[in-house]
Amino acid sequence: MIETQDITGLVLAGGRGSRMGGVDKGLQSFRGLPLALHTLMRLQMQTGATMVNANRNLAAYEAFGAPVWPDVLADYAGPLAGFLTGLERCETPWLLTVPCDTPLFPLDLAQRLAAAADAQDADIAMAAAPEDDGTGHTTVRTQPVFCLLRVDLLESLVAFTQAGGRKIDAWTAQHRCAIVAFDQPGDDPKAFFNANTLAELHSLENTSAPQASRAS
Repeated sequence: MIETQDITGLVLAGGRGSRMGGVDKGLQSFRGLPLALHTLMRLQMQTGATMVNANRNLAAYEAFGAPVWPDVLADYAGPLAGFLTGLERCETPWLLTVPCDTPLFPLDLAQRLAAAADAQDADIAMAAAPEDDGTGHTTVRTQPVFCLLRVDLLESLVAFTQAGGRKIDAWTAQHRCAIVAFDQPGDDPKAFFNANTLAELHSLENTSAPQASRAS
């Protein structure tokens, strides 16, 4: 059984924010709070410890009260750089990654991912959620930035990134991975909607967000 205290939550706020015009996405306002702080507070309800991965404005992130760690890889290498940073700093058996731009992620995310990892003896548990496939139909797709990772995977991820690997799916495919679909009755269809632009963020803030889109 994976207990709450066995999990450290990591907010991924280290991106360039290019689709928001280069602003620091995690510091944009959402319901009166910085987006990353809103995400952090939601994560703190589910995990034993938390930390933030950020590459800019570190003092602003440190003011949230959780440890802040920049990427250990150079040049904004993407979410896997955040995974690697988190695994290197994690002091619990499991690390749960969550992007800063998806502030309505489920409050039972950690519980459901942990239950699946435990039941399937998996090294990774990844969320999946309904998305519009572009043709008016809905399909359940994996959300690879929402991952519960066994800390023992650090050595594997170091080797993968040192070889130039940057795609989450390509790395997780090397390990036992449990997929958890958040498409049950009562699950919020907007839970995994990520705000890539300021307009999308304002739409989400007003709780009239479009259908969930792939986190990036």
